[in-house]
Amino acid sequence: MTLDLRIFTEPQQGASYDTLLAVAQATEKLGFSAFFRSDHYLTMGGDGLPGPTDAWTTLAGLARETSTVRLGTLVSSATFRYPGVLAIQVAQVDQMSGGRVELGLGAGWFKAEHTAYGIPFPAKRFGLLEEQLAIVTGLWSTPVGETFSFSGEHYTLTDSPALPKPAQAKIPVIVGGGGPRRTPALAARFADEYNQAFPEIDAIGPRIDVINKALADAGRSPESLTQSVALVLAVGKDEAEFTRRAAAIGREPAELREHGIAGTVSEAVDRLASLRDQGVQRVYLQVLDLQDLDHLDLVAREVAPQL
Repeated sequence: MTLDLRIFTEPQQGASYDTLLAVAQATEKLGFSAFFRSDHYLTMGGDGLPGPTDAWTTLAGLARETSTVRLGTLVSSATFRYPGVLAIQVAQVDQMSGGRVELGLGAGWFKAEHTAYGIPFPAKRFGLLEEQLAIVTGLWSTPVGETFSFSGEHYTLTDSPALPKPAQAKIPVIVGGGGPRRTPALAARFADEYNQAFPEIDAIGPRIDVINKALADAGRSPESLTQSVALVLAVGKDEAEFTRRAAAIGREPAELREHGIAGTVSEAVDRLASLRDQGVQRVYLQVLDLQDLDHLDLVAREVAPQL
């Protein structure tokens, strides 16, 4: 099985649209399957200059300035947008891209960005996420000419025309999270992909087993859900280049080797192969230095062909 490699960015740490465009176009040119970005409005360290960019505004622009690479979020927060608005936005960007969009949706966790920009942050958010997943997928799957209604604790929709429709027959939906019971059940109910974000390496296989059990309980086969992980990327053609890249993102080499796709080319290949052996099918490579396009080139030329 060939491991699917995607590029994942964190623009809230400081990136303009033009910077993201350069990374997305390099992602496409170098043969990675997708360009993804986080959906955050506040830096998690540093000054964050020039400031945040909105995830779906960014992806709308990239939809028109790329042609083959898939585009999506890891992950949009259910606290940021009403589900009807989100369904319209994502379907429109899917149309703009010719059917290349994927939606990662989560409950949201970063309280500071909510208080910084006046976004409500309820203490209990899992119910919001569950209802948003039901509404978004329900709107998209409603046949043209029919209407969609929903009555929940958080949202009510009455006779929605459920338009516009995506270009794809079904936009892939990505769910993640570490809960022992509710999150696996949610993934089994709504998701096309389950993502583990920055897990401990030895916890990945056991978590896949948990998700597969939830799929079985829901009457789904393991093959119906893609298993993915997101891990930090820091690879060098030699030890000196790796050490330089670690320093550029403010991380210690030993810590990166323990938690990410890090080290020399051979070390990166070994880590990715071990993930594949645990049942991982797709890896989101978290690129933190968005100016270092040579980093992507190295992985595309030296790492990917060995997988």
